[in-house]
Amino acid sequence: MERLFFDHLRKKGIIFTSNPCNMQKRTFLKSLGLLAGSIPFVSLDAAAKNSAPTTLLPKAIQKGDTVGLISPSSATADRMQFTYAKEALIALGFRVKLGVNLDNRYGHLAGTDLERAKDLNQMFADSEVKAVICIRGGSGASRILPLLDYAMIAKNPKPILGYSDITALHCAIYSQTGMVCFHGPNGSGSWNSFNVRQFEQMFFAREMMTFKNEQPKGDDLVVKANRIQTLRAGKVEGKILGGNLTVLAALSGTSYYPDFQDSILFIEDIGEDPYRIDRMMSTLMLNGTLSKIKGFIFGQCSDCVPGGGYGSLSVDQVIDDYILPLGIPAYTGAMIGHLPKQFIVPVGAKVQMDSSAGTFTLLESVFSS
Repeated sequence: MERLFFDHLRKKGIIFTSNPCNMQKRTFLKSLGLLAGSIPFVSLDAAAKNSAPTTLLPKAIQKGDTVGLISPSSATADRMQFTYAKEALIALGFRVKLGVNLDNRYGHLAGTDLERAKDLNQMFADSEVKAVICIRGGSGASRILPLLDYAMIAKNPKPILGYSDITALHCAIYSQTGMVCFHGPNGSGSWNSFNVRQFEQMFFAREMMTFKNEQPKGDDLVVKANRIQTLRAGKVEGKILGGNLTVLAALSGTSYYPDFQDSILFIEDIGEDPYRIDRMMSTLMLNGTLSKIKGFIFGQCSDCVPGGGYGSLSVDQVIDDYILPLGIPAYTGAMIGHLPKQFIVPVGAKVQMDSSAGTFTLLESVFSS
């Protein structure tokens, strides 16, 4: 039965594993459930603790390489966004291969779950494609997680870049394969000089980067832009894991949720009332994440202001309530999140964080060659 089903998936171009024994039965069962009911299927042991995977480094890229542009989440309504994304990648020095289903639409999604998963799987299976760029976030990436061929991805490690809803892909790929992924600008996002410089330092120069906020003084008496706040001073080393808080909390209890033991957690979000931030932080407390981490970095929570009614905690108060009792080095205000200028964070890489300086620094290469 399983072999016949895998043969069907290969014919449809959804998976590329030649031997069904190479794919975990958990992945098979999830795929079967999703295809049968169009609802993501969570296996019975999904809530079991995931052991930290061995780090898998993607292969290095260079100018002249071909990169794949895909849309694993929401649809893109403005056709010019496809043009902007392609032109930006060409300007960075790449040749661009578009996903077959890039401009599809299924409700708010960029195609059906099968179509979006197929594009991602095909880009990783394609030896010509050296990196995968997500055109945008939005919503829906978690729906395709059971359809991804993680065994094949592990055999063809390559950078995958995006943020916001793409956190679902970063978490799933890291938890299933150990591969370092990259939380940073989407293809249709802002490619200003700061982001371009970050990209070139990370991917072309392959520097052991230190991530520190850019702080233009402007005409004010004091610097106000991109200020950090140290919640607890200290230095700590560990793997940096995290991403968009909403997506991260939604993955709690699934097999795609990373093991945060001895890690440095980074989070960001946009357009969430503080009470929702509080609810999601409580999820990270109750599922044991906060008790495992060694350090904490809060990026930007854009447009996360209290609403009307009887009043609300502020985001600062929420973060203080959950993080200060941990007694770990922590700071807020990092240039991570829904910002024109943002860090490219290598998810799963070993870093040293200095919460007094508001920095984190790569300690090891994030590429295999």
